[in-house]
Amino acid sequence: MKRLQAFKFQLRPNVQQEREMRRFAGACRFVFNRALALQNENHEAGNKYITYTKMASWLIEWKSHSDTQWLKDAPSQPLQQSLKDLERGYKNFFQKRAAFPRFKKRGQNDAFRYPQGVKLDQSNSRISLPKLGWMRYR
Repeated sequence: MKRLQAFKFQLRPNVQQEREMRRFAGACRFVFNRALALQNENHEAGNKYITYTKMASWLIEWKSHSDTQWLKDAPSQPLQQSLKDLERGYKNFFQKRAAFPRFKKRGQNDAFRYPQGVKLDQSNSRISLPKLGWMRYR
C-alpha cells in the first residue's frame, strides 16, 4: 500500500529577496487582473472565453509596452502560471464547478509559483529560485 506524504517548508528570505517576492506577486496579480478585465469585455460582447495561448501573446505585448516594462523584472513562469490560473477559473465557471473569476486584491493570498527551474540543496537546507537566488528554508 502506498502512502502519500507531504512536507511543509518555510522559506527564509533576506530583506532584498522578500521585497522581490512581493514585487513578483504584485506582477502576477497585475497580469491576472488585466487579463480578467479583457476576458470580461470579451464575455460581455458575447464571445467565447479567450484561451491561454492568446493570453500568453498579450503577456509578450505587455512586457514590450513602455507603461508596463517593469513586468520584465519578474520571472516569466509565474506570470504565465497566473494566466493558466485564470483559464482554469473560466473553464470551471463554464462547467458550473465554480463561481465567476474575481479580481485579486493586494495582500489577500498573494502568491506565485514556479513550475520548473528550481534547484534544491538539501544538505545545506537551501533552494535556488529564478531571479531570487539561493534562499534558506526550514
